[in-house]
Amino acid sequence: MQVYFQKLKPNAILPKRATKYSAGADLYACLDQSVMIKPNETVMIPLGIASQPSEQEIALLIFPRSGLASKFGITLANAVGVVDSDYRGEWMIPLHNISEQDFIIEHGMRIAQLIITPVVFPEILEVNQLNETERGTSGFGSSGLQ
Repeated sequence: MQVYFQKLKPNAILPKRATKYSAGADLYACLDQSVMIKPNETVMIPLGIASQPSEQEIALLIFPRSGLASKFGITLANAVGVVDSDYRGEWMIPLHNISEQDFIIEHGMRIAQLIITPVVFPEILEVNQLNETERGTSGFGSSGLQ
């Protein structure tokens, strides 16, 4: 499988892995000028790229970078971003600042990571009743903490 990327802006940087076996490929901010994210603020950061996977049964998942989140409080506003295989527009990253300090995003900064995974497209059916299970309708916290 291949994923083709188009640079929509000349200064865009294509995704790349930091090491041979990195699960995620780094995604880079594509900016004409620095962007400040204030505490509790969400800012859309463009990547300047669009994609076309060679297979349609995949999802391109965007995750926060652990270093940005744990050291600086910069994470994704939507927890995990999903780029559908048929989307051809520019990729944008909604970065959210959960810290108490301003944070500046510069052009070329690694701001998120891409992980590609297979997707199953099941047929969705309505039924009048579901099978009984041992768990049943026991929900949040029903299995305890230990």
